[in-house]
Amino acid sequence: MIKVLEVSSDSNIGGAGKCIITFLKYFDRSKFDAAIVLPRNSLLKPEAEALGVKVYELDNLAEKSLDFKAVKSLKKLFRELKPDIVHTHASMSARIAAKQCGIKVVYTRHSVFEPAAKISKGIGKLINGAVNNAMADRIIAVAEAAKDNLTATGVSDKKIDVILNGVEALTAFDAEKREQARSSFGIKSDETAVAIVARLTEVKGQKYFVKCAKILSERGYKVKFLIAGTGDTEQELRAKIKSEGLEDTVIMTGFLTDVVPLMNAMDIQGNCSFGTEATSLSLLQGMSLGKPAVVTEFGGNPGVIKDGQNGFLVPIKDADAMADAIEKLIADKELYNKMSENSKRIYQTNFTAEVNTQRIEDVYLSLE
Repeated sequence: MIKVLEVSSDSNIGGAGKCIITFLKYFDRSKFDAAIVLPRNSLLKPEAEALGVKVYELDNLAEKSLDFKAVKSLKKLFRELKPDIVHTHASMSARIAAKQCGIKVVYTRHSVFEPAAKISKGIGKLINGAVNNAMADRIIAVAEAAKDNLTATGVSDKKIDVILNGVEALTAFDAEKREQARSSFGIKSDETAVAIVARLTEVKGQKYFVKCAKILSERGYKVKFLIAGTGDTEQELRAKIKSEGLEDTVIMTGFLTDVVPLMNAMDIQGNCSFGTEATSLSLLQGMSLGKPAVVTEFGGNPGVIKDGQNGFLVPIKDADAMADAIEKLIADKELYNKMSENSKRIYQTNFTAEVNTQRIEDVYLSLE
């Protein structure tokens, strides 16, 4: 039995937290004994406990990669628990503590963003690479773009395993329930629904989604664009929708505690990211229901959406290109149906929770 201790600094449940919970639900309990270390009062705690997973809470861990008080507390905990592997999720404190205790370390890089010059050039790159290479036995990158970020800052590619995220398949609604869901979002029976699910922030590109809605409306298509989420650009987006006269075309749903009705109600999923995007969990959820997607060719998107197979890739910040791609799916029912079937097939092959968990377990086994 391999004893694994997951460590997260997250107080809230974001993409990384969802990935951890998915693993804790599906890991092979005949081979692994898994527990998790969290900041005190993290929202991940009840989720993990509901799965029968032991939770350890520590102070000085929340929302910080490095805190030397946390290092001290973690070292004490690791010496008590004696795990075989510590798997950290953005916690340098845990990596340092584990290494000082002689424990093997797996580190997952959950994000994709342009590396700062101070760690991707010259002496800064050498130092960053040396530190990260020393502080992990294996590094999991959740997208090829995440791996590229790591190697650009001096991390050895020989330490990196690319494991794309996986999710549980969403429940597919029958025709009657789907129409009810569509009606609840104000989608008419003759409208094509396009949705984007992401936090409302500049780099997620929702303003280009609004521009795309304007373009397709002016071309005469009956479309409904839905923006799900909350964030710091919400008021700006609402003002843009109003100034463009798109109140009946673009619907802002706010934060959704349950995305299943929206995922069933939509026909096409969008993703306009241009500053940060790893392996989008919402794209995978949509694929499980056979929803083609039109996404920017940024970050981890090309690892999920194969251009011309289960959707289209378009340049960043290009609303016209996105509108053109969505128009192809609206205008060609045969193409849409083909991409829908491909979406479900690609999901089943590469992105189920079971496939993702097995690949993470293989990394653990490689350290034995």
